[in-house]
Amino acid sequence: MTENQATAIPANWRRNLTFFLSGQTVSLFGSMIVQYVVMWYVTLETQSGLMVGLYAVAAFAPQGIVSIFGGVLADRMNRKVLAMTADAGIAIVTLILALLMLNGVTDLWIILLAVAVRSFGAGVQSPTVQAMIPQLVPADQLMRVNGIFQTIQSVMALLAPAVAAAIYAMAGVVPVFFLDVVTAAIGIGFLALVTVPTLARVTEGATTYKQDLVEGMRYITSHPIVRWLLAVFAILFLLTVAPSFITPLMIAREFGTEKWMLAVLEVAFSIGMMLGGVLISTILAKQNPMRLILIATYGFAIVTVFLGLSPNIWVFYAFMFVFGLLVPPFSTPFMTLIQRTVDPDKHGRVFSYVGIVMALATPVGMAVFGPLADVISVQTLLVAAGIVTVIVITVAIVLPSGRAAIAAANASGGDDDEPDAAPEPEAEVPARS
Repeated sequence: MTENQATAIPANWRRNLTFFLSGQTVSLFGSMIVQYVVMWYVTLETQSGLMVGLYAVAAFAPQGIVSIFGGVLADRMNRKVLAMTADAGIAIVTLILALLMLNGVTDLWIILLAVAVRSFGAGVQSPTVQAMIPQLVPADQLMRVNGIFQTIQSVMALLAPAVAAAIYAMAGVVPVFFLDVVTAAIGIGFLALVTVPTLARVTEGATTYKQDLVEGMRYITSHPIVRWLLAVFAILFLLTVAPSFITPLMIAREFGTEKWMLAVLEVAFSIGMMLGGVLISTILAKQNPMRLILIATYGFAIVTVFLGLSPNIWVFYAFMFVFGLLVPPFSTPFMTLIQRTVDPDKHGRVFSYVGIVMALATPVGMAVFGPLADVISVQTLLVAAGIVTVIVITVAIVLPSGRAAIAAANASGGDDDEPDAAPEPEAEVPARS
């Protein structure tokens, strides 16, 4: 951490953080409600693995395609303005689609189009928001703030299924898009109150987009921590997150098609994620980030196996709770390691590649698991995915590159034994639905 980076944090960072988290919470709540309702609609109306797979492609592939450009923009423009513009664009297009649907255009393709448009906007917004956090928070508070943010997300994820189920049961799909427009407007209003420093590089603009993209890839490939973390991230999204999209399909086929069953599934996941967020922001806040990532990674694989082996819906819910519990001990240290070890002027580009991995790995995985779910039982697919994950992750750890990345992460400040010590990563040493 250089002196310039340290002094870039505004003195009133706690006020900024409050407005930032408030706006993101409201906006996230609306987005989650849309996500749940659309996913349930596609699952219950079609009970088709192929259609659930198409939903996953619409929800993530556009984000993956555009996020690399969103990350470059985040390193070349004022991140606050960019995030507000992206959110406003999503809200405007969503409003137009909602009006079309209100006038009777409710075919599945128009709903998937709405999901795809939102995904395009998220490709710009997500890397920008992630890159903005280190500009607002002192380095020694990053792990704690990321944990708090994760906890807030978990609470919203707990409330959203209940609200989504109520709206879906009473009014159908269309109203959730109007709700999303309202929450986006509130989020933009809060973000307008946040003071975000402009990086020196933003004012220089000396390089082209192509140069930025190439430089971002070179930066990732030359840093073993980031490179290895992205590989593990891709494995998890391919083999555990993608199959999680067919868990509602398993409920609809094996246990029943009542909407409350799908809502309870999401509530169980969200309660687990909320408790995990509390743990990561309190007693686990100073634990070694890489150790937490490895424990959570194996946990995801094992839980995926037991989801497939669940004898009844309540055991299924219990393992989904554990799945949610493991999310913060993976995602928070993952983001914190990247925020700490990556140069601030490259945060946007690196987080855009994180977005690409997340956004493309899921539809790629669902392009396989979705159609397979129409010829092979969901239970068998979950068990197989979990076993393969254990094998692949073990190989990734024992390879020389894996051992080197883990050692580098620990050497660059990954072990937070000193509560008040700000990490000082070296620039030459190499972040569920």
